[in-house]
Amino acid sequence: MDTENKLHRPILASTRRQWIRGTAAAIGGLAVGATDALAATDDGVSHTAEAIHQETIFKASPKRIYDALTDAQQFQKVELLSGAMKSLDLMNKPAEISRELGGPFTIFGAYIVGRQLELVPNRRIVQAWRVMNWDPGVYSIAKFELTEQGSGTKLIFDHTGFPADDGENLAAGWKAHYWESLEKYLA
Repeated sequence: MDTENKLHRPILASTRRQWIRGTAAAIGGLAVGATDALAATDDGVSHTAEAIHQETIFKASPKRIYDALTDAQQFQKVELLSGAMKSLDLMNKPAEISRELGGPFTIFGAYIVGRQLELVPNRRIVQAWRVMNWDPGVYSIAKFELTEQGSGTKLIFDHTGFPADDGENLAAGWKAHYWESLEKYLA
């Protein structure tokens, strides 16, 4: 029996070493793949995963920005400053934004709708967000993080889960219709 155990030890040790090497290689491959997935171009669109990450700084307090994004009357003014949105019926379909968790919002002439998933006053807004021409039931996740930065606010924005190939159009839309208009409104 002692001879039998000695015969199996090299096989077990070899198998264990092979398993450890294989696992280490797999984890290393995942780490490299994760780095590639985070790579994004200057337009804020990740081309290896459908996601948008944008950061911008506003000369206003987190409270002022939070209020502009969650108060329907204020957001209506932001919408009206968005020159490209003139074709939408912004006056007959004004912004409606619930400030309640789970509450609905309808903006840009009912072209964009969704629900408030998380509302942390002056810090974070997370929304189930969709464009009305997407397939029924398709929602993405839009997350706005607000952090005080000196006398201003850094807004970190992440948008995920939108239909394939919409990234570049959405990234440009966030900049033109949200950030640039919001900056004008806050001035």
